[in-house]
Amino acid sequence: MKKAVIFGDSYSTFDGYIPNGYAPYYPGLGVDKVEKTWWGILAKKYNLDIVQNNSWSGSTIGYTGYENTDCSKDSSFIYRYRLLKQEGFFEKNDIDTIFVFGGTNDSWSNAPLGEYKLNDWQEKDLYNVLPAICYFAHILKSDFPNTQIIFIINSDIKEEIQNYIQKVAKHYDAKSVLLENIEKEGGHPNQKGMEQMANQIEKVLI
Repeated sequence: MKKAVIFGDSYSTFDGYIPNGYAPYYPGLGVDKVEKTWWGILAKKYNLDIVQNNSWSGSTIGYTGYENTDCSKDSSFIYRYRLLKQEGFFEKNDIDTIFVFGGTNDSWSNAPLGEYKLNDWQEKDLYNVLPAICYFAHILKSDFPNTQIIFIINSDIKEEIQNYIQKVAKHYDAKSVLLENIEKEGGHPNQKGMEQMANQIEKVLI
């Protein structure tokens, strides 16, 4: 059985299946069982063990959240990854696949985009969306050179962010999938949308 980790936002949450204290969005919109989430569908079909679903509703990859909130020490993807690493999670678990499903709230919160930057990041750079995305991809690839990394991209975000995630994924020899025509309610996938996401994501799975 292959082991997987998810770093995500509301689209990947389900109450009881994310770390304590992290904000869930689902169940809701007909997604009333974990087996109906995009990752629940893929886990069953491909015999994946989701060792941890590190998802937090409303979270950003970078340090800037809604209303310019500083997320550098709580909900940001970067901080959450560092916390897991510090706790020795990855030393205890041999991970085969890492799913990164973020960028939605970085876009919707109108966090500053910043400039394209592929190296020499400083902490202040990570308050900007584009450098934060690249830095996150860099640390994942550096720490897991032989692990399959898949970036999942929401269709309803700024084109600059969509394009940059695809560019960064290619730069680090990771995979990416830009979702298309996902059925949603209030900006979030319903049960049909979850099925559509799973169908599109599985095309890049090994």
